[in-house]
Amino acid sequence: MELRFMSISEAKPGPKWQATFERLWPAYRRWFLSEGPRARPGYQTSQKKLRQYMPELAPVYESLVDLAGGGDLEARFLSLYCPPPYLAGCSQAVWSRERPVLVRNYDYSPRLFEGRLLHTCWRRPVIAMVDCLWGALDGINDAGLSASLSFGGNKTVGTGFGVPLILRYILETCDDAESAAEVLKRVPTHMHYNITVVDRKGAFFTAHVSPDRPAIIRDEPVSTNHQERIEWDDYARATTTVERKKHLEQRRADPEETEQSFIDRFLEAPLYSTKFERAFGTLYTAAYYPQSLEVEYRWPGRSLRQTIDGFKEGRMVVRLKRERETLNEKRETLN
Repeated sequence: MELRFMSISEAKPGPKWQATFERLWPAYRRWFLSEGPRARPGYQTSQKKLRQYMPELAPVYESLVDLAGGGDLEARFLSLYCPPPYLAGCSQAVWSRERPVLVRNYDYSPRLFEGRLLHTCWRRPVIAMVDCLWGALDGINDAGLSASLSFGGNKTVGTGFGVPLILRYILETCDDAESAAEVLKRVPTHMHYNITVVDRKGAFFTAHVSPDRPAIIRDEPVSTNHQERIEWDDYARATTTVERKKHLEQRRADPEETEQSFIDRFLEAPLYSTKFERAFGTLYTAAYYPQSLEVEYRWPGRSLRQTIDGFKEGRMVVRLKRERETLNEKRETLN
């Protein structure tokens, strides 16, 4: 199983983004209409809500809509207001002894992954792993502010924005953890998510955001796929969210642990997953370094490092090991 991964730099919305839209739009269109053509809010509502809650992004949104052809359906989709529900597993943690580092695993289906690392200057320089064509799964900006998201373990769907756009908004407008927290308190999300943020000075938090209750901001360095308590038992068992969080907390508290060994843990069980057929395989590990404005993406045996000021375009193919391949390797080792 192969994962195709692209690093793309385009300061303002232009032909590179447009080419990606044209390639991915048929699949996103099917997803957006999966619950029927009238299940999603109309254009006027979607535009109004984006301008109300994220006005600084409005000019970027309008440029992207124009590049997408200016149609009603495209405009509604790109607003990411009340999109269809979607789930992902993830582990994320802040390491803060020598210097602040945000480390995360993104667990999802490789069939649904865009595989695009986008370097832009829409409002300011940002490096972000892209989802929904302009949202962010994780990223860093020129102030060193770094953020990542994980599903919060509750399948309730409400009225609000898709969390990748909220994360993009934070990266485009915030300088530090304090200002990011204020955004998460006021911008509504359509599902439950955990967002971990760390800034250049080492201030960090994890926010539990939900469509049906106020955001909870805590000085928690570790987050997996539940919030205050387990609310979806089957999902929690399937993703081992409790076990992963406990493992990270133990490793982070170990006085013998180092920054590098802590990052290495993300490529090992129980954090690293090969359940790709069940949509919970680890597609990449990311380590964000707020003070040096760098990010390193890692896979078993491979890595890619990028910086805000020295971003390089390129393509790479990563081979992902399936669950049965990993089990076979373990048996061979034991024999």
